Amino acid sequence: MSSELSTIIDFIRFGASRFGAAGLTFGHSYDNALDEATQLVLHALHLPHDLNPTFGQARLTSEEKLDVLQLFERRIEERIPACYLTGEAWFAGLSFLSDPRALVPRSPIAELIEAGYEPWLGGREVHRVLDLCTGSGCIGIATAVYQPNWQVDLVDLSEDALALANENIARFQMDERVQAIQSDLFAALDGQRYELIVSNPPYVTHDEVAALPEEYAYEPELGLRAGDDGLDLALRILRDAPNYLSDNGLLICEVGESERALVQLLPEVPFAWVEFKVGQMGIFVVERGDLVAHAATIKALADARG
Repeated sequence: MSSELSTIIDFIRFGASRFGAAGLTFGHSYDNALDEATQLVLHALHLPHDLNPTFGQARLTSEEKLDVLQLFERRIEERIPACYLTGEAWFAGLSFLSDPRALVPRSPIAELIEAGYEPWLGGREVHRVLDLCTGSGCIGIATAVYQPNWQVDLVDLSEDALALANENIARFQMDERVQAIQSDLFAALDGQRYELIVSNPPYVTHDEVAALPEEYAYEPELGLRAGDDGLDLALRILRDAPNYLSDNGLLICEVGESERALVQLLPEVPFAWVEFKVGQMGIFVVERGDLVAHAATIKALADARG
């Protein structure tokens, strides 16, 4: 079979066809078979992700063909997300280390980072940012890369995730402006204040976790599961965030498909739902003042979760 395949383009096309026929699930950084096949081929050949298309006709050696085909087989037979096979995920135009210690970076918050969080910040001055439930550290580190005057704290409960986040801090040489802190949400942040809190917390319901494709079994369940409606952590964040935001601070939080449940629970809170290039993606922006104004209702709902 491999004798019939010669070039980089041949193997990318072949991989995409195999992935499609195997019924793989995509969405871990790449959302289609062709992009994943490209990622795996270029990784196996030690070539950059933005390789000039003119190299597509370059021929592979026998050893290179074997390396590519072995990656394809692992992706198909074991259902391992491609980013875990390569150890790399691209987020906000940046290359992050990625492995099963944390979710694969894929949040649409990347688009907000690239836009400097405008128009939502409205030009307000920012000095300190909190990336809550940071996982690999991608949101906070990318924020620091794009905003060289901001100090960023990365917070996660998982020691494994924070170890990966620290490796990514070192990867981007951000030690002076970015620090990783182990904490159950805000528990270890007493006295800290931030102009901006950004969070991509777990928001997958129990039923949704049970129905997830095999690829998601490689990701830490701690980063996914969040109760019957996916809002167990989001409600705690909404309750406690005012204590850690500056007076005119802003909270940006991703709740994905749990958006509808949140609006039903808190219809009076003026969440602004972000429209992205591909549409609405379950990410809201809310001012500290609005959280304070509805603090009693939010607290009652959050406290009821235990």
